[in-house]
Amino acid sequence: MFGLFDSVETKMRKTAANWLEVAGKVYHYRRDVLSEKERAELLAESDQLRTLLRERADASRLKLAVESIEVVLRKTGGTHYPKSSLVENVEFFLVAAIVILGVRTYFVQPFKIPTNSMWPSYHGMTGEIYASKADEPNPVMKAVNFVTVGAKPVRVDAPASGEVLLPVGGSERGVITHHEVPGRNWIVLPAKKRQYQVFVGDRLASFTVPLDFDFDWVARDTFFPGDKRPFRDIVFEMIEQGRYVDRLVNTADGGTRRVRFLKTGKTVSAGERVLSFDILTGDQLFVDRVSYHFVPPKVGDGFVFRTGQIEELHGDQYYIKRLVGLPGDQLEIREPRLFRNGAPITGSKAFDFNNTQKDDFAGYFAAPAPSVNYPNTILRPGEVITVPDHSYLALGDNSGNSLDGRYWGYVPAADVVGRPLFIYYPFTKRWGPAP
Repeated sequence: MFGLFDSVETKMRKTAANWLEVAGKVYHYRRDVLSEKERAELLAESDQLRTLLRERADASRLKLAVESIEVVLRKTGGTHYPKSSLVENVEFFLVAAIVILGVRTYFVQPFKIPTNSMWPSYHGMTGEIYASKADEPNPVMKAVNFVTVGAKPVRVDAPASGEVLLPVGGSERGVITHHEVPGRNWIVLPAKKRQYQVFVGDRLASFTVPLDFDFDWVARDTFFPGDKRPFRDIVFEMIEQGRYVDRLVNTADGGTRRVRFLKTGKTVSAGERVLSFDILTGDQLFVDRVSYHFVPPKVGDGFVFRTGQIEELHGDQYYIKRLVGLPGDQLEIREPRLFRNGAPITGSKAFDFNNTQKDDFAGYFAAPAPSVNYPNTILRPGEVITVPDHSYLALGDNSGNSLDGRYWGYVPAADVVGRPLFIYYPFTKRWGPAP
């Protein structure tokens, strides 16, 4: 950094020392393939340069010695000297990659929040709704939104005139039906996508979103603005009131199937905008992988772990929840509160806000009865559980929309990764130290 202020002699001494280092590397790596004459010549030039450095010779003498040793290195250097720019660039990026992998593995790891199981503490992908086409951002603001919050637009126009109908899958407890389809991220990277279809009049309109995106929130805020109940509650009420219609739709294999559609009450003309929203990227943060090697996790921490040994989650992924139970702790959910060792749980603002249903925190919900996919649910109504040895219990802050320990049990101590450290993107008011 301060080399600009060095004298000519100082700069030349540094240059000479670098050449001496290269000569030493060539000698030690290639002396078995060099001739006796080449070895002697390389050692002689190295000794001369070393002597001049020791005697603190002036810059002109050092320059002559460097030029002399450079001639010898060109004959004896092999792949070590001279190096092409390609080799130097490859070496630079290889070393950089090794350093990055080392830091990521042992110290700090970047992590992206994909879902809203920890909302509102951490945001997964969310939708920014535009009530009309006139409300949509102009091209300049589109670019700004893309850079600052990762916004990607989804626009759906009516293929025909009529009422907008939303398909509901009974097996999905009332959420909007979707299908997994192949797609791409960043144009070239293969990725699974969710495809949704809405009926407008007698025509279907299709669109795709990322696999982890929760479209139900967008549907609720688009077609039922002001109603902040969970979308499934709105759907159940509409079905009870008969505000739906059953229709036959074509299937991929050429057949038909009966689908239930919710009647939104919104009527549009052909070509009119049906849906307009931006998908905002989930919070991206750094995870501290070091401190848990020296300080044990504490209740209330954001808690990152791997799922490889959790049978119901089918695969080794990284999850983030909040740590609610240490080995030996007794836990119980008395909706909307979570109790630890007989008292309302403490140790995090999220606990306090959930227990009092403050702001956007909806409280804790007891686990459902066991099912085929999750046969070992815990924290069911009236149940008190004890966290086993060498295990932890983790729950989501968004209890009503979180696949957490209530469904699949405990996190083995060996699979703990670390705690959230800093939200570095997107550039919102959440940017900064992780809660």
